[in-house]
Amino acid sequence: MAVSTSGVEVSVGSRRLREAVELLSSMRFAISLLTLICIASVIGTVVKQNEPLNNYVSQFGPFWADVFAQVNLYTVYSAPWFLLILAFLVVSTSLCIARNTPKILADLRHYKEHLRAQSLKAFHHRGEAVLAEPPQAVRRRVAETLQDAGWTARIQQREDGVMFAARKGRANKIGYLAAHSAIVLICLGGLSDGDLVVRAQMALLGKSSFGGGGLIAEVPPEHRLSASNPTFRGNLFVPEGARAGVAVLTMPDGVVLQDLPFDVELKRFIVEYYATGMPRLFASEIVVHDHATGETFEHRVEVNKPAFHRGIAIYQSSFDDGGSRVKLRALPLGLGSQPFDVEGQIGGRTELVSSGPQGEQKVTLEFGELRVINVENLSGAQAPGADGSASTGATDPRRVDLVDSLQQRLGSGIRTVSQRELRNVGPSITYRLRDAAGQAREYHNYMAPVMLDGVSVYLAGLRDTPQDSFRYLRIPADENGGLDGWLRLKRALDDPALREVAARRYAALATPPDRPELTEQLTATARRTLGLFSGAEPAVKPPEGAGNGGALVRQGGGLQALAQFMESAIPENDRLRMSEVLLRILNGSLFELMNAARERESLAPLTIDPELERFMAAAVTSLSDSFFYPSPILFQLADFTQVQASVFQVARAPGKTLVYIGSVLLIVGVFVMLYVRDRRLWVWLQPEGEGGTRLATALSSTRRTLDGDAEFDKLKARLLQAKETT
Repeated sequence: MAVSTSGVEVSVGSRRLREAVELLSSMRFAISLLTLICIASVIGTVVKQNEPLNNYVSQFGPFWADVFAQVNLYTVYSAPWFLLILAFLVVSTSLCIARNTPKILADLRHYKEHLRAQSLKAFHHRGEAVLAEPPQAVRRRVAETLQDAGWTARIQQREDGVMFAARKGRANKIGYLAAHSAIVLICLGGLSDGDLVVRAQMALLGKSSFGGGGLIAEVPPEHRLSASNPTFRGNLFVPEGARAGVAVLTMPDGVVLQDLPFDVELKRFIVEYYATGMPRLFASEIVVHDHATGETFEHRVEVNKPAFHRGIAIYQSSFDDGGSRVKLRALPLGLGSQPFDVEGQIGGRTELVSSGPQGEQKVTLEFGELRVINVENLSGAQAPGADGSASTGATDPRRVDLVDSLQQRLGSGIRTVSQRELRNVGPSITYRLRDAAGQAREYHNYMAPVMLDGVSVYLAGLRDTPQDSFRYLRIPADENGGLDGWLRLKRALDDPALREVAARRYAALATPPDRPELTEQLTATARRTLGLFSGAEPAVKPPEGAGNGGALVRQGGGLQALAQFMESAIPENDRLRMSEVLLRILNGSLFELMNAARERESLAPLTIDPELERFMAAAVTSLSDSFFYPSPILFQLADFTQVQASVFQVARAPGKTLVYIGSVLLIVGVFVMLYVRDRRLWVWLQPEGEGGTRLATALSSTRRTLDGDAEFDKLKARLLQAKETT
């Protein structure tokens, strides 16, 4: 005898299916999903999305940056696990709606008029009285009272009396359906407008991301989506006077190109700024060229004011450089090289030959960014005093303790202060110099001088990595407002013959007339001081018995070399006094060196005045800092022709209609559920004695409130029209 187990298996499978559906459609499961979505949204807000991987490595470190990348924390809203949570939320909410809608619809039609009269005594809100009126009159008055109060009622005639079953606030149930339906619509709209559809097309149509470079027109078809793509969101870069019709969709492993059914031509870009230098308004005047009809349509696109064509929205996203032409003046810092001009385009590059301590080297000049407006906080800058003397903020090298105070090099160009004085300091250029090994430093130089601490200076910034802040070399402007004076002094400092002339002239002027025997000694001291400052002479000797036959060790130049010399050759108690002496000799020798260099170029010598004193004080510090400037060439922005470009976001988003409808439903649904109460009222009429009527009433509500209590008390008083007996 065989026993069939198929029926048992079907029963178990059916039970498990019901349990799974019950779990998916339960409130606790939906709340858990919403909690996970909230946590993911917080992560997506705190962690900047779609940034370059190097930024995350700098922020979190190599290990955690890789861990976070594996779980898609940098692309939360397009991560597979996030989309899976949204899909489960849609399924869960849909099942909940499907399971409860029949019950809600049935409940909306049902007034529960079959309730037993004795059950009214079990309600919290209840009342009962015997009225000295005939049943027909009471019935008529009750019907009128309920109608005036806005109740809809059904009347059931029974053998022993009449039951009124009324209700109010049925929209509360509709609010439940509206709120849950809104969640489904919003999730579906978000899924359809995300990159899920794009990913599905790539998987089904054999498309892939493109990770290379080059021209957009040269990208193969397998990395392009057709113009009939139902949903996408990408960026469109259009320079002034040009047109483009291919958007770029950013993917985690590259980009995908989206062909548009039209071209966008940028006729004019408009930008206005706040006093802080931040853009106040930027807009684009565009012409849309339709591919199918050949028609053109003019639009003005602003932030939050997009243009629409063929169901595609064109938003003003940002702006960028559109390939401005720049002319740089290359100023070699070494001896024997002549200035020359370099022209290029922002985003381009050119090959140069650089001469340095290691001989000629090939470097690549990469034109980075042109900024026409630079608003800086200059509240720390001080003007000269009323008497023409240097301001208190100016640097006086004679007051510098070389041992204790020369620790910072190439500091910030603008000091941080509590008060703010914002000023536009003019255009600037950012460029990179890349050596043959591929290593690059980034430079940021201002076109015009800036008044800082009472001295007009040119700011030449540099940083080793994009994560660093720029450090600035402050180069004082000469009497003509240019860099020639400082460059002439810098090159003269590298010339041994001019250093010798300057040392002898200084000694001749500084030697007292009654002690001519000190001239040679002072000449030797000035010669040694200029040699140390220029880096031509070593500052420290190696220990006894060191290699290289006891050769001197070169330590560089500048004030740091003088400090190292004093630490090694002068007792500690005499260093402060000797530092003041050496700096006076240095200042006087540099002044004579500058005039000697001017004579060589047939220029008139300079005379000492307050303006020249400020220049020399800043020049000493700047020349010292120049030994920490890694490039042998300083590039100054000489001229430019700006070309602006707009960055548009183009989007075909059919899901936005679902999101809008869902948002309205969510607002209505939540409002109705919070402020509309579903209430049921029963009134039982039963003949009592000769011409009397017993009236009993009760109220049922989804939640008890003070307003509900007051409403029932008022209604009960109108219905009973007599003192209660219970």
